[in-house]
Amino acid sequence: MAKEKEELRLIVRIAGKDLDGKLPIPRALMALKGVSHRFAKVVAQKFEEKTSVKYDSKLGKITEEQDKVLEEILQKPLENGIPEWMLNRRKDFRTGKSFQLLMGDLDFALREDLKRLNEIKSYRGLRHSWGLTVRGQRVRSTHRGKGPVVGVIKKEAKK
Repeated sequence: MAKEKEELRLIVRIAGKDLDGKLPIPRALMALKGVSHRFAKVVAQKFEEKTSVKYDSKLGKITEEQDKVLEEILQKPLENGIPEWMLNRRKDFRTGKSFQLLMGDLDFALREDLKRLNEIKSYRGLRHSWGLTVRGQRVRSTHRGKGPVVGVIKKEAKK
């Protein structure tokens, strides 16, 4: 009965976002934009290697020093042994390097990519700007939510 009760932080701030401390580490990391379930699990396993905290323990049980270690793994995954093919920004157009983008940086990079495609008047850029499908999907019978209804006119409306 002399056991000390571990404090569970309900909100943990990592990478500029408040995460739920009641969730396991990989599940909580998935709340960050740019972190998939697969990437979150690998980050949690690398975190376990560095700090010897079980990768599926609750996020609220880790200390603030360990928060910094987890954030460092998220921001510099290549330096922490995560393979390049898992990153969400491989072979960047401008720099040619691979890295992981999170939250607002990911939005900004996507916006810049679409802007570049539109400026050079590529097919993909034009389709994005027109709000149409980009990857060859059928549009004859689907994707009609962007304009007026196309279909049969009722008899009362004809008159």
